[in-house]
Amino acid sequence: MRRPVALLLCLGLAACGGSGFNGSVQCAPYARSVTGLHLSGSAASWWRQSAGRYARTSRPAPGDVLVFRATRRLPSGHVSVVRRTMGTRAILVDQANWEPGRIDHGSLVVDVSPENDWTRVRVWWKPSHGLGRTAYPTFGFITPFAPDIS
Repeated sequence: MRRPVALLLCLGLAACGGSGFNGSVQCAPYARSVTGLHLSGSAASWWRQSAGRYARTSRPAPGDVLVFRATRRLPSGHVSVVRRTMGTRAILVDQANWEPGRIDHGSLVVDVSPENDWTRVRVWWKPSHGLGRTAYPTFGFITPFAPDIS
């Protein structure tokens, strides 16, 4: 029973790129529609694309986009939109396709990085009613409303 669930999760998370919904819910088009960011392609590529166009930070604020790096489990990366901060190490996010085919609102994401810089996070996994065991690497946050002035 665990193997089919794991396979569905991997397939669902692999779909976090793309240019549109195409009948399925994907994280990048969802985040783009919510924030108005003018970025495209795979979620992991958003960090590179945002350089010189948007402010980037390691401190979350509502409306920012958390960009996950591409990994074996997340070949296209992942993006989620910060809904609310809850101290220095926890945020609530809205995101699409973390649970395959769903849009989740107010999902908990916890910073587990040694330097408290949001470079590794654990994400709430609703089916288990707790944080997932995997610590995912991230780039940081893109601020859609502030231009990069560096």
